[in-house]
Amino acid sequence: MSKRLFRIIGLVIFGLLAIIAFGATLLPFIPTKQWYIRIWDYPRLQTLAIAVLAILWYMYFYFKRGRKGYVFVAMFAVVIIVQGYKALPYTILGPKQVLQSEKDPSDTTSISLLICNVLQTNASYDKVIALVKEKHPDIFITTESDSIWQHNLKSIEADFPFRIPIPQSNTYGMHVYSKLPLQGTEIRYLLEKDIPSIKTRVQLRSREWITMFVLHPRPPVPTEASDSRERDAEIIMVAKEARKQKDAVIVTGDFNDVAWSKTTELFQEVTGFLDPRRGRGFYNTFHADIPIFRWPLDHIFHSSHFKLIKMNRTKKVDSDHFPMYIKLSYEPEEKQDQPKVKPDSKTEEDANKAIKKGLKDGDAPGQ
Repeated sequence: MSKRLFRIIGLVIFGLLAIIAFGATLLPFIPTKQWYIRIWDYPRLQTLAIAVLAILWYMYFYFKRGRKGYVFVAMFAVVIIVQGYKALPYTILGPKQVLQSEKDPSDTTSISLLICNVLQTNASYDKVIALVKEKHPDIFITTESDSIWQHNLKSIEADFPFRIPIPQSNTYGMHVYSKLPLQGTEIRYLLEKDIPSIKTRVQLRSREWITMFVLHPRPPVPTEASDSRERDAEIIMVAKEARKQKDAVIVTGDFNDVAWSKTTELFQEVTGFLDPRRGRGFYNTFHADIPIFRWPLDHIFHSSHFKLIKMNRTKKVDSDHFPMYIKLSYEPEEKQDQPKVKPDSKTEEDANKAIKKGLKDGDAPGQ
């Protein structure tokens, strides 16, 4: 192959990449809930990486030789600006939303959680059990757990006297194992009769009570739902309920939504809750087996009553998700020190619209 042909082919590939990356960047701005649009909320980091590598490729092979491709370069520049703006808050260059606690980690006001989407078909029960024993969480939460998982996790029950079992065989079962007392537990099916969520109160060792929500809405993918209306509505319904709580609140689970989506950003605006990943890292939890296609789907948001002691994405347990571990310190006397997440003028209107669309959508498999 001649050098000239090689360069032409390279420039064509460069142009195609520019069009794909540019389209993937602009599509999420389209105000529709259809899965084939909302799915582009996910690969923002991958799109950013493609843009940066393509620009470097162009500069090395073509720009120095006087080749013209400035339109494509401009398209990649737009991609880098937009995707970089979305990514920056989750890097060490962004400000921390949750401050680091200076208290002793063993203080009675601390609470630790291990959140694990186990993958219903996964049979590596021993790896999950070993992780629980290694991390010693106060609360262990599973999603995608059915009756088989419940049976195979019986060996940990002695360490967790308080439990909320919801075994389901449709990949939306969930379980809560707690060393801390639970009270007023509600198992709700907010939008779909086969998609549960949990609201419960948890008593810290210092005797204070906090509220915890756990959710795992259906994702907008062809095998699950044709659009994101139910997912978005459930997230925002929990947000509106959570903000009414007078005590401290933790909201966690597999949201099937990325941290930088409009819906998750709206969740934070509605609640005012904080994201401990901001200023620290992406903590991509899915897909555990495909490194180039990973994004943060498993979330832990909390009210400003808490500061961070420790957080990490744990080792693999043969699920398609990495588990997440977090330890928080309950410090309500210093809540004013935390940065504030404030609503804008359209927050309430957007929240009500999201819920209304979800309630009117009757095509979900579980309805």
